[in-house]
Amino acid sequence: MPVILSIETATEVCSVALSRNGELITGKDSASSNEHSSLLTLFITEVMEEAGIPLNALDAVAVSKGPGSYTGLRIGVSAAKGLCYALDKPLIAVSTLKALAYQTLSQFPSLKNQDTLICPMIDARRMEVFTALYTHQMQEVSKIDALILDQHSFDEFSNYTIAISGNGAEKCKELFSGSGKIIFPGHVRNSAEAISSLAVDMFNIKEFVDTAYFEPFYLKDFIAGKPKVKGLHG
Repeated sequence: MPVILSIETATEVCSVALSRNGELITGKDSASSNEHSSLLTLFITEVMEEAGIPLNALDAVAVSKGPGSYTGLRIGVSAAKGLCYALDKPLIAVSTLKALAYQTLSQFPSLKNQDTLICPMIDARRMEVFTALYTHQMQEVSKIDALILDQHSFDEFSNYTIAISGNGAEKCKELFSGSGKIIFPGHVRNSAEAISSLAVDMFNIKEFVDTAYFEPFYLKDFIAGKPKVKGLHG
């Protein structure tokens, strides 16, 4: 029954969860202040103290690996790697989009059918998003990509209902307003709890990454400028 600390900082959400065998013990999250660099360490401390579990009792640390905010990913991955080095624990890297798809299905179980594809979206810029498509069994049917949205973006999947979620959903509601096959089930945001739910299966098959060499999955090259997520400190 692995005890796993999970970290999610790939978007505007800063989230930490502590789980045992995939079941949430306690967690902390914020989507308002966006002060990832100041909140993350505090959240980790509070979560461990609230659970009464010392850091050295962890079996692994899991982190959202991207794609997402360049600065946010750096903050989360740096913290996760630091813990793994200090505690000599394995590091688990979970796809941000897969975790968002999992969160969507958890919140809206009616989407769990063979005629629906889950489309998690993370806002990039303008009409660009990071996205992929998943079945209700969490199988990836369209690879993770940086997609510039237009009315024909999902034409090849016209036989399915596509459920779009995440912080990239709002920007395309008008674009797909005339399509009866593209739906927006409701507000879904990234969470460390979803990371922990996927991480336990990866722990059980020892799907770890090399702590020394692991880097976030940025998907796109970093372009210096104003952070996409307000309030992040690089």
